[in-house]
Amino acid sequence: MPHIQLPERLPGIRGLMAFRPETAHPLNLLVDELLFSENNPLSRGERELIATYVSAENDCFFCQTIHGAIASQYLGDADWSLVRQVKENPETAPISEKLKALLRIAGSVQKGGKHVTTGQAEAARTLGATDHEIHDTVLIAAAFCMFNRYVDGLATWAPDDQEMYRQRAVLVCENGYSAVNPTLVFSTPS
Repeated sequence: MPHIQLPERLPGIRGLMAFRPETAHPLNLLVDELLFSENNPLSRGERELIATYVSAENDCFFCQTIHGAIASQYLGDADWSLVRQVKENPETAPISEKLKALLRIAGSVQKGGKHVTTGQAEAARTLGATDHEIHDTVLIAAAFCMFNRYVDGLATWAPDDQEMYRQRAVLVCENGYSAVNPTLVFSTPS
């Protein structure tokens, strides 16, 4: 049960965005730039994996599930097995060594910004990461710590039906975040 009165049938951050559209707009612009923009050397799927991993580390069910669905959509991961592997242990997941290094940085940010080390940044650079990629990894991780706390701090609900996340993922992958109507509803929580 949410801690505040939110619009019915809008899960996770979507209910919060409908509740405060004034804050929804800049948040959606930020997430569009971080995850959907083409002005990034990391693929959209890689950026969504970073968001998913941080959300899983923060135990935010809604965010890890929706961003996992979006990552899966971009990466052609129909059964979500890659996303599950990244969430469980990115070191053994079938992803590039560079992305593993960036996920180590993201994991450190999730614990606290001062946990990121010079050695982690240098290791990522050695594996081909650019300063842009390192910067955006840290910013995605930091932003998702905020988003996760926003969603869970107000006790929003999240549907269990994976198909609902898949349907939303298709819309986001085609249109971005700010262009997708946040008031499209899911079924009522049980």
